[in-house]
Amino acid sequence: MKRRVFTTAVAAGALALSTFAGSAHAEVSAIRISHGYGILYLPLMVMRDQQLIEKQAKKMGLGDVKTTWLTLDGGNVINDAMLAGNLDIAGTGAPGFITLWSKAQGIPRSEVIGLGALSTSSLWLNTNNPNVKSLKDFTAKDKIAIPGIKTSLSAVVLQMAAAKTFGIENYAKLDPLTVSLSHPDAVGALLGGKTEITAHFTSPPFSYQEAKDPKITRVLNSSDLLGNITLDVVFAPRQFTEANPKLTAAFMAAQEEANAYIAANRKGAAETFLRISKIKMTQPEVEQILADKDTQFSTTPDGLMNYVTFMDKAKTIKTRPAKWSDMFVPAFQTRKGS
Repeated sequence: MKRRVFTTAVAAGALALSTFAGSAHAEVSAIRISHGYGILYLPLMVMRDQQLIEKQAKKMGLGDVKTTWLTLDGGNVINDAMLAGNLDIAGTGAPGFITLWSKAQGIPRSEVIGLGALSTSSLWLNTNNPNVKSLKDFTAKDKIAIPGIKTSLSAVVLQMAAAKTFGIENYAKLDPLTVSLSHPDAVGALLGGKTEITAHFTSPPFSYQEAKDPKITRVLNSSDLLGNITLDVVFAPRQFTEANPKLTAAFMAAQEEANAYIAANRKGAAETFLRISKIKMTQPEVEQILADKDTQFSTTPDGLMNYVTFMDKAKTIKTRPAKWSDMFVPAFQTRKGS
């Protein structure tokens, strides 16, 4: 995006957000944000590393803003932290956000709103069990590691895969096999082969780490199932965005700046990922992941209604949005997302 267009978009976003705010008041001077472990959260890691939110906040006349970063993974954990008032903005899997958005509709203190898409990539279902070639081969003896039961990105995509394989009425067929485990811990369990974990449904770089081991085979690639759609989004309590329109706009501008940096400087982005995540990989390995056609970073959502349609059929959400933009701040009403 050209700089002039980018500046106009940010200004329009700030204006749209400001319409939520009532009378003038001071905005908060501290903000709490969470991201997970993998490549899907790279824009947030760049924002953290380069203090882009603080930079954009100063540009908008907010002075010095203190940013506290938390590392949280799994839709259940993130949603609970948001509802408990311990988070202001979070990066999370799209299904987890949709679940909370639906659940909180009509409850003013609990309602959440999307601030944009975060990332697109592929989830791989990897296994160390040579007898498992497809979803139909899993037995009660197998355990599938995912970062959160029922509402995490991996959990819902696995349900979508099960629905395609066994029928929509059996979308939860594999749920009893799932075990909640962080991606880094699941990698160790799968490669070690000494626990009950025989499979892991995960994102880069963890999927790549596992695939290097000759004992590991891939059962499923989410891109084959869903296409190249948004996997993660960023969101906040609606009340936070209404009370802090300028700070919300500063966050959104910082994310656009981070995406531009990743696109222009793959080497620097890889260095940032390794520095923030502390994952043991080489820089060339991370650059290889960033070069994957399935790995993309954009704030415009793509394919979110795929999740909504499935979750509505499975009756795992109470309220269905009429269109994807109903779940996002007004600045997205004119975007050509889906």
